[in-house]
Amino acid sequence: MDYEIFGIILALMLCMAWIKMVAEHKQPRPQKQGRMPPGPRPWPVVGNMFQLGWAPHESFAKLANKYGPIMTLWLGSMSTIVISSNEMAREMFKNHDTVLAGRKIYESMKGDFGHEGSLITSQYGSHWRILRRLCTSEFFITSRLDAMSGVRTRCINQMVEYMEIAGESGTKSIDIGRFFFLMAFNLIGNLIFSKDLLDPKSERGAKFFYHAGKVMELAGKPNMADFFPMLKWLDPQRIRKSTQFHVNEAFNIAGEFMKERMNDNYCNQSEKERRDYLDVLLGFSDEGSSYKFSSRTINVIIFEMFTAGTDTTTSTLEWAMAELLRNPKILEKAQSELRSVIGPKNRLQEKDLENLPYLKAIIKETLRLHPPLPFLVPHMAMDSCKMMGYNIPKETQILVNVWAIGRDPNTWKDPLEFKPDRFLESNTSRDYKGHDFEFIPFGSGRRMCPAVPLAGRVLPITLGSILYSFDWVLGDGVRPEELDMEERMGITLRKSVPLKAIPIPYKG
Repeated sequence: MDYEIFGIILALMLCMAWIKMVAEHKQPRPQKQGRMPPGPRPWPVVGNMFQLGWAPHESFAKLANKYGPIMTLWLGSMSTIVISSNEMAREMFKNHDTVLAGRKIYESMKGDFGHEGSLITSQYGSHWRILRRLCTSEFFITSRLDAMSGVRTRCINQMVEYMEIAGESGTKSIDIGRFFFLMAFNLIGNLIFSKDLLDPKSERGAKFFYHAGKVMELAGKPNMADFFPMLKWLDPQRIRKSTQFHVNEAFNIAGEFMKERMNDNYCNQSEKERRDYLDVLLGFSDEGSSYKFSSRTINVIIFEMFTAGTDTTTSTLEWAMAELLRNPKILEKAQSELRSVIGPKNRLQEKDLENLPYLKAIIKETLRLHPPLPFLVPHMAMDSCKMMGYNIPKETQILVNVWAIGRDPNTWKDPLEFKPDRFLESNTSRDYKGHDFEFIPFGSGRRMCPAVPLAGRVLPITLGSILYSFDWVLGDGVRPEELDMEERMGITLRKSVPLKAIPIPYKG
């Protein structure tokens, strides 16, 4: 942020502080509605913002050690409740899931047309239920996932081939995360449009990729307008304006794909002939009504699938590889399992995953230590309620610190160590499907990520494919214990320094 913007913000903050003090002096105090959870004393106007640090999930975990697993923070004028233990998460999702199922909408998320079509930002209600039903009965149902297994396999095999070419047959380091991102982007492009959007011949695909990437970058930036409502009209960092520009550009490109599909004799297709997600969206109608999705709604759904699916997939897979390269014995054990199950000169298939428990344990352990969204997507209280005897006012933001929950020493033995074997122990059956509250990287309850069935297939088969196909060596003489594991916040929790390593083709 430049000095001019900082000066404007500082002046406005001082003005707000003066107005607030005058108003509080003149106005009678309202009756207390009840005690909110404990928390650090907020400063005037800025609240607890100076206690955020560069890694808010870490800062909040440290504060929770002092103030408890449910605490109140003020981020500017935004009241925030932070949940930091599996017991509090259980209480929230079991007993208060409906009233806390709202969404706190940040300025960068606010489009020109409200939240039409957004499964992520739609408030809990009838429109959201239609979108959720679309996911559970059409997109991520077992029969459709099974039917599209070939698409996933092709995109992953293509990624493996690209890695070998870029690594020059085991002589050059590659940016591993970049290949994961391109694979995830192309996979979603195939699921929706039946196209490789990042095919060298696709100029539109490259443009869509660029604009989607810019939106993810902007969405991850702290925005002063979120914390100080008086700044919304000013948009001092131009985050909302820039986000909307890139969203609209991406929508225009997606609209072209839709027009082509509509002109491709769509109306003459039978239900069995409809093969991808765009076909489903164009043919969807709500049960018992004539409701159809508008082109705007379809655009939003498509765009959210790209933004939500690519960054989270990339983040998880990059962290998994980083942990494996830092723990060579675990890497060797994973490759031994894969190569004994698959055999020489073959490719990993989804049907093989049931015989690869250690590979799946690696994915779980990665999600425990490195959840892609450390606070999930922020919840909001749709009405005032009581939780554990504390008052939670209407429109309060609720953050579930799943990063802290996954590292809680009261739940996990050696919580900071990467130990996939913990998920193979006979006395535990923890899974990430929302029922084990000490391990909820995808959330729980009504607003849980609906794409978990897809992630449960894509993550292990992608990781397993590159572990089987290559032996991996850190480049530039970096030793495993020297590997940089610092985090950086964006729309997801990514590695601060991109992971680079040499893929040496496995000869079998």
